[in-house]
Amino acid sequence: MPEEDLVELKFRLYDGSDIGPFRYSPASTVAMLKERVVAEWPKDKKVSPKAANDVKLISAGKILENNKTVAQCKMPFGELPNGVITMHAVVQPSVAKAKTEKKVDETPKKNACSCSIL
Repeated sequence: MPEEDLVELKFRLYDGSDIGPFRYSPASTVAMLKERVVAEWPKDKKVSPKAANDVKLISAGKILENNKTVAQCKMPFGELPNGVITMHAVVQPSVAKAKTEKKVDETPKKNACSCSIL
């Protein structure tokens, strides 16, 4: 593949630091990008993903779907010749973990207000 066809991406983390930039084929999927983000995630961060499913990639305000390609995610108004596209990488706990936490939160709570109307 010609060098000029590659898309250069970097991933902005929650604290403002970046992973990348890296060059990708326009045929690369979002799932492949997430795997790279997990592999390259700095070890010294307090919050870190355990798997690719723990990462949400956001570009131009939209959460990217795993089956979409880089070519499908590129925004034409953001195109700059030889420019680097920044995507935000957000760590979100897996569904199983969220369900476990939700069960704990659903325990009955006592009403702190014991007001009476006269």
